[in-house]
Amino acid sequence: MRRTAAAGSAVSVRCRFRGVPAARARRLRERARRAVRAALRAEGVRGPVEVSVLLADDATLQALNRTYRGKDRPTDVLAFPQDGRVLGDVVVSVERAAWQARRAGHPLEREVALLVAHGTLHLLGYDDQTHAGYRAMRAAQDRVLERMRFPGRRRARSP
Repeated sequence: MRRTAAAGSAVSVRCRFRGVPAARARRLRERARRAVRAALRAEGVRGPVEVSVLLADDATLQALNRTYRGKDRPTDVLAFPQDGRVLGDVVVSVERAAWQARRAGHPLEREVALLVAHGTLHLLGYDDQTHAGYRAMRAAQDRVLERMRFPGRRRARSP
């Protein structure tokens, strides 16, 4: 799962969603940038690579999910791997992240970091479609969140 290539890495983060104050959107962009870098470091990636992150809404994720995966429903994160120095693109639904954060009882910033880390790990070759792959992905996500000082998983609050 390791690739050669994190110091001097280019991380582009764009926002295309409404309903979040500008200051919070800036924090989300910075958190996304940090999540990519933390994932690259956690996986031992050395040298410059490029990752692009788009923080979007459910409608954008649904359209991408329909086009590229044949599933006509929104999802929380999609990853589009490329080759070489350009690792690829990660697209996160901030709407879905906000819902999941409320359900899990943690801040939106943590959920966005988790989803961006998840997408970045997919770009690095992780696949969570098997039980073993899912467990490896969860362990890697936990390492990334620890690096970002978001300790441990939190349980969803009971209603």
